[in-house]
Amino acid sequence: MAGESQEIRLGELVAQGALAISDGYRVRNEELGPSGIPFVRGGDIGDGWIDTDTVDHIRPEFASRVRPKLARAGDVAFITKGTVGRAGILRLGQPDVVFAPQVAYWRVLAPDRLNSRFLFYLIRSRAFQSALDGVKTHGAMVADYVSISQQLDFAFSFPSLPVQRAIAHILGTLDDKIELNRRMSQTLEAMARALFKSWFVDFDPVRAKGEGRDPGVPQPLADLFSDRLVDSELGEIPEGWEVGCFGDVVEQLREQENPLSSSDVLFSHYSIPAFDGERWPRAELGESIKSQKSRVPPGAILLSKLNPEIERVWLVDVQPRERAVCSTEFLVLHARAPSTRSYAYCLARSPLFRQQIEALVTGTSKSHQRAHADTVLGLSAIRAPAPLVKAFDKCASSLLERTLACRREIRTLANVRDALLPKLISGDLRLKHAERFIVEVR
Repeated sequence: MAGESQEIRLGELVAQGALAISDGYRVRNEELGPSGIPFVRGGDIGDGWIDTDTVDHIRPEFASRVRPKLARAGDVAFITKGTVGRAGILRLGQPDVVFAPQVAYWRVLAPDRLNSRFLFYLIRSRAFQSALDGVKTHGAMVADYVSISQQLDFAFSFPSLPVQRAIAHILGTLDDKIELNRRMSQTLEAMARALFKSWFVDFDPVRAKGEGRDPGVPQPLADLFSDRLVDSELGEIPEGWEVGCFGDVVEQLREQENPLSSSDVLFSHYSIPAFDGERWPRAELGESIKSQKSRVPPGAILLSKLNPEIERVWLVDVQPRERAVCSTEFLVLHARAPSTRSYAYCLARSPLFRQQIEALVTGTSKSHQRAHADTVLGLSAIRAPAPLVKAFDKCASSLLERTLACRREIRTLANVRDALLPKLISGDLRLKHAERFIVEVR
């Protein structure tokens, strides 16, 4: 494969022992548990990343069963059923995983011929996505699907290994920066949520004061906490606090928008698929958005009422004068004073709230169930004193704003990467020209 690019069928690479292509494992319920080998579903694959911190794992006693299906660092995976084509790569340091059957993964067996990261970018290229579109099952009643045998029939042009490595380095530098920002965003948000849990769920300062221990916060702040817990309908809560409902914390914004009436306007479209994927809105002209949507103003929070057992709470980043809309499957929420957006967001993701909203799903079939807005707003919520909410917001809002800044940088880097990718894969852009972008990123 040295020299000029060579077009070759994937099935030939497999037959030559240079590449392995496999699908996931059809797991049984009894094989799943809270620990063991991470079981990765399509929803755990995002914009180039694979989340291995999964809820379900293959239990240790069944490890021998799944050994032939173990995926490891360097393997490239993409969704083959449903949201076909969304891809990620297992990075160094991530554990071996088992993928669900709706995921295929590719493994380089001959590193002297193929570069695994180049394969990842090949899968994300227009050529590969067009190949998928040409063969995948279409239809309203059947989910899109691409089989292993169809993948083996794909043929692509592979440059020499040095060129593969150079392309992978250029695009990989951008993706590494994206991954760094993604982890930073997760860490900052986790810090805000941990603070919320300590103050408003576990009541750590209250318990510490009641037991004569240091509450762990500055004295003026410690004075805002009581030193005693009392019974309530939600269990023990700090003395002086009240039990109310979620609607006391947020109000639902109900303004609607018909994008078709503004066909040439560019909208930021917050949809369920966008949340499940990269978690940023799609830029779409009004003419391509076919149904009525809800308007999303700056400072809003989106909460999905579709299949409420799936946690979809979106801290959106809408700018002034931006035309933003969302699926009517989302409730558009705004914090009521004295509550704040950071407080309302962390509350909507807190354990007690999640338990309540998940309990709204009843019956054996949980597909496409919806919670009513009034029911969600009526869920029980503890009402903390306004000074404590204000003190929390002073800490948490800066953390959450920094998460949004990280996401904005991710989006900018991703746009650069996505612009370079097709030109590099096709050879239309010379490597030395693309390297100028990398110098700026560093």
